Amino acid sequence: MSRIAYYLLLKPISLLPYFLLYRLSDFFFLVFITVFPYRKKVALGNIQRVFPKRSEKEQKKILRDFYRHLADIIVESFKNFSISEKQANARMKAVNNEFMADILNSGQGIVLCGGHYNNWELYAVAGAAHMPKITMAIYKRLSDQFLDGVMRETRGRFGLHMIPTKEASEWMKNNASAEAVTSIYAIDQSPANPKKSLWMDFLGQDTAMYYGPEKHARTYNMAVVFGEITKLKRGHYQIEYKLVTRDPNSYEKGGVIKEVNQILEKQIQEAPAYWLWTHKRWKHKRPE
Repeated sequence: MSRIAYYLLLKPISLLPYFLLYRLSDFFFLVFITVFPYRKKVALGNIQRVFPKRSEKEQKKILRDFYRHLADIIVESFKNFSISEKQANARMKAVNNEFMADILNSGQGIVLCGGHYNNWELYAVAGAAHMPKITMAIYKRLSDQFLDGVMRETRGRFGLHMIPTKEASEWMKNNASAEAVTSIYAIDQSPANPKKSLWMDFLGQDTAMYYGPEKHARTYNMAVVFGEITKLKRGHYQIEYKLVTRDPNSYEKGGVIKEVNQILEKQIQEAPAYWLWTHKRWKHKRPE
């Protein structure tokens, strides 16, 4: 069924020009706020717990703006199935990425951190072009083998190596030791095992964090960089690269994770509509 849906629906939609895709986005938005409020209980609940001092009207405006943005992300993700490398790079511009070439050329790898903020899917397609060497992204393998293959092919068309979570440590062992690489991590995912997680404050909530990005940075002495994506206008984004540290082992355990999450937190607080509020970020409780 997924194969049929891809070839008869998703791939043809991806060939539409952007002005038609955004008419489809407008339709999705109306569906989300009227007929089928996708994960409304989760999204509104997250917004209320993060912004408890804001009025009900303000909270609902964040939710409405989020659904508007989510509809755009959906159609822009469809476009990724057929987007050209030139078009992807034109719609995801890089700012301040020159220093990363200096780091990589010196022989030191980079741990690149970011969140599900603005258009992370377009970045997955375009981001490898911003790096002079091997770029890897860790992802959670999909249960549908066909869709998993499509996603890996789509994100990897222009040079990104997609590595399943369970294979990440082995990949790093085989590659990061031999050559300076860039490894990309989404830092705002909910860890599967809360007992093995770091726990810290994020958006005013006691939150479980993956330790993996910091672990790899420490193990292979990799520089840590945060990629801050902003939306310039509909369908056009910019990522600004910010150096966090070139010496991760100078931090106390958890310090690197805390610092990169503080950058993401600041983005969310300043423009909350662009974060993925439908994600069940706080489904775990700190173990006793």
